[in-house]
Amino acid sequence: MAAMLIGRAFKSVRVVRARSFCTASAARQPDSDGQSSESSSSFTFDKETEKPILVKAPNARRNNDSDSVTMPTSFMTGSIVGKRFYKKVTTREADDGNGWTVMLDYRTLKTPSKRALKLPSLALAKAIAAEWEYQLAEGIRPFTMPLMKLACTALERVPLTRPKIIEHLLRKIHQDLVFFRAPEDNDLTSDVHEVQVERIDPLLEWVETEFGIKPKVYSSIFGGKQDEKLVKAVEALLKKTNDGELASIDALEASAHSVVIALGIYCGKLQIDDAIKLIRLEEDLQVDKWGLVEGGHDIDIADLKVQISAATVFLALSRQN
Repeated sequence: MAAMLIGRAFKSVRVVRARSFCTASAARQPDSDGQSSESSSSFTFDKETEKPILVKAPNARRNNDSDSVTMPTSFMTGSIVGKRFYKKVTTREADDGNGWTVMLDYRTLKTPSKRALKLPSLALAKAIAAEWEYQLAEGIRPFTMPLMKLACTALERVPLTRPKIIEHLLRKIHQDLVFFRAPEDNDLTSDVHEVQVERIDPLLEWVETEFGIKPKVYSSIFGGKQDEKLVKAVEALLKKTNDGELASIDALEASAHSVVIALGIYCGKLQIDDAIKLIRLEEDLQVDKWGLVEGGHDIDIADLKVQISAATVFLALSRQN
């Protein structure tokens, strides 16, 4: 379901390769930290309890501003959190005119810390609304709502932990997937080395052009040490991102095990299919040689497609006006 929703959302996004978001002159979305005053009842999450969903009391009145539906924090961990309690999902402009919100019937959707889920674009609000619309009556399944999860991360986690996220990404550069090179003089890995040179070297050339530093490649599975100038250049780029962009880059790196691939998508160098092929390069070679394990490789591929597509779509829709 998640893959289907992401696919539909991505069809509405026009990804322009010629435009680079890596330059200092790239357009940034304005921050929307202001809190909106909600006149309607709100759909919220409860961080302090793991109680089941509390559906509106039988005698509750719709015009009572205190009415709300509380969900446990397991929403962010992937557990089924309860039956669908709403009928209609809509979007509307935020009360202060700064951003867009999602409505479940008459309730305003909120983040786990009970902040209004204010989104930077109508396109992203509609995509998240579609995730809620496609939930089944039998249960709300957060693992089919990757855009909602990324939105909560961008609104709540990134502003509080931005320095730590950037520090983490900078550490990961030294163990980046694209910097690893299979030994050329080994009969067992020489074919892998040839494919790596053919497919990954163009990305390394882009890194040198973009950041002015030629990256080092290595054969150790423990990684190597990249030039400090390259690290500083990447750091400067990451510090220019807004919260939504940094959340996307962090999610992409976590799935790809590569800061370079994440930045390649962010800067428009790589598309979703290009990134997935690079991430799975060595494993796909093994599958071609030994065969695909059903219930193993196929599930891994499907999950990777959802994670990479979700973060890329979130990034693109966040930039739509």
